[in-house]
Amino acid sequence: MTAIKFVIIGYGGMGSYHKKELMPNELVQVVGVYDIAQTAQDSAREAGLKVYDSLEHVLADETVEAVVIATPNDAHKTIAIAALHAGKHVICEKPVAMNVAELDDILAVAKETGNTFMVHQNRRWDPDFLVIRDLYQTGQIGDLFQIESRVHGANGIPGDWREQAKHGGGMLLDWGVHLIDQLLWLIDSPIKQMSADFSYILGNEVDDGFILYLTFENGIRALIEVGTTNYSQLPRWYVKGLNGAAKIENWDLSGELVMATNKADVIAPKPIKAGVGLTKTMAPPSEEATVKHAINPIPADFVPFYQNVFDVMRHGAQPIVKNEQVRKVLQLIDDVFVLVEDAK
Repeated sequence: MTAIKFVIIGYGGMGSYHKKELMPNELVQVVGVYDIAQTAQDSAREAGLKVYDSLEHVLADETVEAVVIATPNDAHKTIAIAALHAGKHVICEKPVAMNVAELDDILAVAKETGNTFMVHQNRRWDPDFLVIRDLYQTGQIGDLFQIESRVHGANGIPGDWREQAKHGGGMLLDWGVHLIDQLLWLIDSPIKQMSADFSYILGNEVDDGFILYLTFENGIRALIEVGTTNYSQLPRWYVKGLNGAAKIENWDLSGELVMATNKADVIAPKPIKAGVGLTKTMAPPSEEATVKHAINPIPADFVPFYQNVFDVMRHGAQPIVKNEQVRKVLQLIDDVFVLVEDAK
């Protein structure tokens, strides 16, 4: 088994994370780095990596089989097309491009050259998402009809290129692409209706958060929310099924699964005092009516990302993250931008 020789283009936070955490040595050999920042170059040298002085030198190196692109978003298209023309396989960080038109240009070159082009939509492997995926597929709490997916922080937009529109900044492209990819991969149904609202509360030229509402043709309603001004966070996931509900507070899988027992002899709920009135409708169910469970991790039934990359490049396997799926996500993001702009 011969490891694939990679160069990482863009050795910042995500590029270095690929090397340190994601790329198994038996499958992938990182032979070098290209980055214009001196700090990134110094970090690469400290890690014992070769530092290339130009992209041209990377692409001219015949020992390099593939590249990882982890630069600001606006540089993805140019680098990807140059690398594909140079005979390299390409792994690209998300969002793959600034818009669908750019992605189509990349995919045309990938088809022309016959080289592999794959996008690192890594959140498909998140433990919290795998729990929701299992609930959706198994029907443990009945058919899901409402899915709420949120990520909340209180630190604003990271103080780098992500604050700038020309580099593809903003939370829809930064985090939205993850949450949209999860939902579109999960739910095999066209979108029937969509609405969105962007937040610019911090005064940046790009969105510091958004809320996206989706209704699928199969009846599932979904809410996707990203916020960077949330000093008190709502749950990462809240989903409702016909026979129960699940709440996952955060990535550590804290939360609970509440299921109806469906016992015939369940005692009806009694009215409770609510504020200055009484309510039976909003009273909690009787103890016999539901049962609670902890959220337990669900192992992925598909291989890790770089195992799949190796299998695709060495053995012709099918990508887990397919380019047509990535295009569908980016098309939705394009549509959201148009929708919000038209609403102004």
